[in-house]
Amino acid sequence: MTESRDRWPSKTIFIFAAIGSAVGLGNIWRFPYLVGKYGGGAFLFPYLLLLFLFGIPLLILEFSLGQKMQQGAVGAMKRIRKSFSGIGLGAICCSFFVACYYAVVMAWCLLYCFYSVNIAWGDDPSTFFFENVLQSSSSPNEMWMIPTHVLAALVFVWVCVYFCIWKGVRSVSAVVTITMPLPVILLIILLIRGVTLPGAMDGLIYYVKPDFQALLNTEVWMAALTQIFFSLSVGFGVMIAYGSYEKKTSDIVKSAYIIAVSDAAIAILSGLVVFSTLGHMALQSGESLAKLAASGPSLAFIVFPKALSLIPGAAFFSVFFFLTLLLLGIDSLFSLVEAISTTLHDQWSFIRKEDLTLYVCTFSFIGGLIFTTTAGIYFLDISDHFITIYGIVTVSLLQSFVIGWGYPAGKLCEWINQVSVWKLSKWWSFAIRYFVPICLIVLLFTALYRDVTVPYGGYPKWAIIMMGWSTISLMIFLGLVYSFITTRKKSTNPFHVDDKSYD
Repeated sequence: MTESRDRWPSKTIFIFAAIGSAVGLGNIWRFPYLVGKYGGGAFLFPYLLLLFLFGIPLLILEFSLGQKMQQGAVGAMKRIRKSFSGIGLGAICCSFFVACYYAVVMAWCLLYCFYSVNIAWGDDPSTFFFENVLQSSSSPNEMWMIPTHVLAALVFVWVCVYFCIWKGVRSVSAVVTITMPLPVILLIILLIRGVTLPGAMDGLIYYVKPDFQALLNTEVWMAALTQIFFSLSVGFGVMIAYGSYEKKTSDIVKSAYIIAVSDAAIAILSGLVVFSTLGHMALQSGESLAKLAASGPSLAFIVFPKALSLIPGAAFFSVFFFLTLLLLGIDSLFSLVEAISTTLHDQWSFIRKEDLTLYVCTFSFIGGLIFTTTAGIYFLDISDHFITIYGIVTVSLLQSFVIGWGYPAGKLCEWINQVSVWKLSKWWSFAIRYFVPICLIVLLFTALYRDVTVPYGGYPKWAIIMMGWSTISLMIFLGLVYSFITTRKKSTNPFHVDDKSYD
């Protein structure tokens, strides 16, 4: 089957696709928010340091798994050992659950592209977002209806996603040549406009001025670690799937560095756009930059629309901004679906890839309906927290254990160096065995302690159990059952390895 496997038409297309997956909405709102909150320019030091020590080793791990095994997440783990296949299934479950609610956020972005034409939010973007767009209830206990405009936008998003990837690598290759560079061009246009606004320099100074005292705060380092981890799309099985469409002799290390550095550069560029515009807003409204920068997720749909409405040509630049969000998000969304359909096609190659993709999109659409209800934003917040913290972190932790100690890492490192122009040092094996697992364990138990002592977000216990803990429990259960079933299948060797995968 590996002989007839789809291939990326060029290394550039592969890099575009991987960057498109890594760069998402978090680059627009989360990174600038963290920089503003944790020491301005000083935050860049732990961020860039951990990017090279933690993020890139994980990225290389996933690319090499896919490329060497020529399989998606489940098949790649199964080729190492049958009992490890449940780890791959866990990654695919993460992709599915995230795709369900991520598409809803894309639907909001799509709606705002149209609302931007006449600045429909007026002087009160908060009321407009919660009451007009989401028609949000006052708590998770009030789940009454699904706004028809959100539902229609969600249908359109999923139709677009399907046709972006229905032919697999061929479709993705054609789409990413537009959807990856275009948002960067739009960000540059927004930056040029932003820096010409009165007050922009104040915003930029706030963004880059370092407060080196912040480096003594462990919370800053944890924030940098989480941003890198979630920004690179590791733990979803996406990079394993994308790596599997590379030839086994393709360079891995150089590609991983280009993708990781590009992701960081786009995040920094987004920060320049955001803070130059917020500087103007602070000057016009009299609000403090610190307060505006700390707005977090609401930055995209409340604070920034308000800021854009204050500048000349507001409608034009608002459309640009939300089109940028839409394009950044759509690459990430269809990469999640591609990771799932790739894994399913590896297991059931007799089913057409187009049909599998249609099934995945349909079930993801159905699974996302709960996030379109009037209580949807609360469920989305809970699901995002639990899946990204406990789901993705756990998957990456187990992957690092498997490769670090079961494969082992040194053996994989030798193979990577055989196919790569840039060579890995002994640090990579050390990082996968020790540094990465320690970082992830600290991250996992810090979050666990916080969530056990104080219920996340102050939400009702039933909502946290239903959308949070039960989802994680289901993922663990499915992973264990699949590993058990796979292991029980007849094999002459319990350490089931396809020897050809290691040539």
